[in-house]
Amino acid sequence: MVVMNSLRVILQAAPCKLLWRKFQILRSMPARPCSLYTCTYKTRNRALNPLWESVDLVPAGDRQSPINIRWRDSVYDPGLKPLTISYDPTTCLHVWNNGYSFLVEFEDSTDKSVIEGGPLEHNYRLKQFHFHWGAIDAWGSEHTVDSKCYPAELHLVHWNAVKFESFEDAALEENGLAVIGVFLKLGKHHKELQKLVDTLPSIKHKDALVEFGSFDPSCLMPTCLDYWTYSGSLTTPPLSESVTWIIKKQPVEVDHDQLEQFRTLLFTSEGEKEKRMVDNFRPLQPLMNRTVRSSFRHDYVLNIQAKPKPASSQATP
Repeated sequence: MVVMNSLRVILQAAPCKLLWRKFQILRSMPARPCSLYTCTYKTRNRALNPLWESVDLVPAGDRQSPINIRWRDSVYDPGLKPLTISYDPTTCLHVWNNGYSFLVEFEDSTDKSVIEGGPLEHNYRLKQFHFHWGAIDAWGSEHTVDSKCYPAELHLVHWNAVKFESFEDAALEENGLAVIGVFLKLGKHHKELQKLVDTLPSIKHKDALVEFGSFDPSCLMPTCLDYWTYSGSLTTPPLSESVTWIIKKQPVEVDHDQLEQFRTLLFTSEGEKEKRMVDNFRPLQPLMNRTVRSSFRHDYVLNIQAKPKPASSQATP
């Protein structure tokens, strides 16, 4: 990917307590198709890879992602059904460094690995999952909650195979994609994630790929079923407003060493000047007139305790 000479705007960072977000731009087309979608996006005259070669690509849409989720402003929707997740570990194919993140891709020609329910009208097939993370543990997630940043965020990307012929078609159209977002926070060692972390030295450079069979990504999900949902967009060009976002309320714990392994990856190919793969997230976008719905009641988060009733001045008969 081609690095922009300079960003013409200061990336939004106020929700992260004024920490500047340095946004890395990558170079050259990947050697193989990339299901991060932006790797397959082409303009009429040239191939774009992937990221942010021109800020003119940013659409003037009103459903852009990521956003800051405000507990108090989210609306409980009792009609939201539980999200059902059914992944077949044998559909896992490989892990590869696409020059912007590392992706774990899945065989998606049938409905072997799907999600349904929640805010979705159809089954959606799992295409891939990937992460976004920061240079340090103070930031890294794309979404924030009440202006709180997490050090990383997992995205599990699914597409609507009922309405569309391919992932690429679905990524351009409304209700084409469903992405589950899971926050990662510092805590205890994550045993299942370590299986993936152990492969990262083999894909240090851009375009490196290794087989990674029999993995069920539901092991990376929190036990709590609660989530927020809203209509949004891809967070990489072409930023299509095609995504139903499902953001898990409960983060999962990983330890510092595991996050540090993410940061050993490189944006660059072997033989090029090394550029660490960090801060690979898009800055926050305005909510505009959208509503963030929650699958759970959340009055309790205000920590309002009921005051004890005053004793009656009259004796009980």
